[in-house]
Amino acid sequence: MQLFTMNSVMIWAGLFSESQRIQFTIEEETQDIPDARTFFLKLQEIRTKRGLSDELGVEAMTMDALEKVEKEIKQPLMRNDKKGMALLMAEFDKVNKKLGVRREDLPKYEEELELKIAKAQLEELKKDAVEAMETQRKREEFKNEKEVDVRSLDIRNFL
Repeated sequence: MQLFTMNSVMIWAGLFSESQRIQFTIEEETQDIPDARTFFLKLQEIRTKRGLSDELGVEAMTMDALEKVEKEIKQPLMRNDKKGMALLMAEFDKVNKKLGVRREDLPKYEEELELKIAKAQLEELKKDAVEAMETQRKREEFKNEKEVDVRSLDIRNFL
């Protein structure tokens, strides 16, 4: 029998945003990974499963930064190695600077992503609704029905 955490139930119920779902998945699937390389490979796998693209080539830059740090410390980088992780974060800052990304702008990027996802979901919902209406309109029993002007409807009449 599988036990569900409150977070997994909230995700299942759709109460988290897409970025929160991704963050939860990352936390759940990487919590027992001790080294940075395996962690980043798992992140790649999660990104691929979620259908997220890497247009900027960030994954390659991440692995390059990791290799540079591992060469410098002459051993695999462990996630609990504070000095090594600080070096890696410094490398990431260089990569972010190259890409023109600032840490303080990350919430803005997350918000833009959420908005894009919401718009795509809304468009899909609209497409499905229009398709369903077109199918209904073509049915024989509705041929003589006059079309209702949607703007004339008042939701209070249906409550």
